[in-house]
Amino acid sequence: MRSLVLVVGLLLVLATVAFSQGVRWTIVNWKVRHDFPKVQRISPQEVAEWIKDAKRDQPVLLDVRTKAEYDVSHIRGAQRVEPGSEANAIELAKGKPIVTYCSVGYRSGAFATKLQEAGYKNVRNMSGSIFEWANDGYPVERDGKRVEKVHPYNEEWSGLLKEPLRAQIPPAGKGM
Repeated sequence: MRSLVLVVGLLLVLATVAFSQGVRWTIVNWKVRHDFPKVQRISPQEVAEWIKDAKRDQPVLLDVRTKAEYDVSHIRGAQRVEPGSEANAIELAKGKPIVTYCSVGYRSGAFATKLQEAGYKNVRNMSGSIFEWANDGYPVERDGKRVEKVHPYNEEWSGLLKEPLRAQIPPAGKGM
């Protein structure tokens, strides 16, 4: 009987964690859509399929995270753009397909908006960004080699990244 109570308790805890993560993603995705309504979204699955399709004009992947985040891992071929940058931080043909991403989609949504306002026509923001990309099992790399960890941004937001994927980051002020 005691074993059954422990198992049921464990299942309830796991369900609560899974449910709360789902609720958090729902809120994050709503906030991104709300604050950047003119930005088209694209799923990690759609991005992965696009990258594999050599017949399609390949997108420029713009990683809108800090150098510390990018240095832990990023999507193969992504170019880093400092969060808060202006659209003139990049020089691309206005019709070139662009996919922006960050940790969860907010910073990249803001940058995608700036790109659109600067006249870029084919811009999409990846839903869930690198957290969802990694959570779904798509590869990330560092220095051209596949790695398993992603920078968790901070303690609060790290809960949206599956625990085995979270890189250890030093406490504030300790450097990386």
